[in-house]
Amino acid sequence: MERRAARGTSDHRRRMQMPPAQVEQKPQRRRGPKSCQRTPPPPGCFTIQLLMVFLWVAASLAFLPLVLPPLPPPPLSLLLVPVCLLAVLAALAFVPLDAHNNVVVGGSSCL
Repeated sequence: MERRAARGTSDHRRRMQMPPAQVEQKPQRRRGPKSCQRTPPPPGCFTIQLLMVFLWVAASLAFLPLVLPPLPPPPLSLLLVPVCLLAVLAALAFVPLDAHNNVVVGGSSCL
């Protein structure tokens, strides 16, 4: 408790009680010359780095299958996983909705 009482007269608390015009502003330190600061690219534009990543991925997809040895086929149980997922999604697409929960109450029209 005694420490809290001593902290009550700190410089920070005095600054908080002063009007904003009397509080001195600390100068902000600049990190470097303005020429070194990067501005973000405008939205919708490709940067050189992004273009290089796209080219690297395209080249990898084109040439790695030619260089790497072929892999053995996966086991049958692993091949059934995507087929079962597709069957479940197709069944859910044709399941009717519960119409009682989707009724809009009121006489207003949406024009």
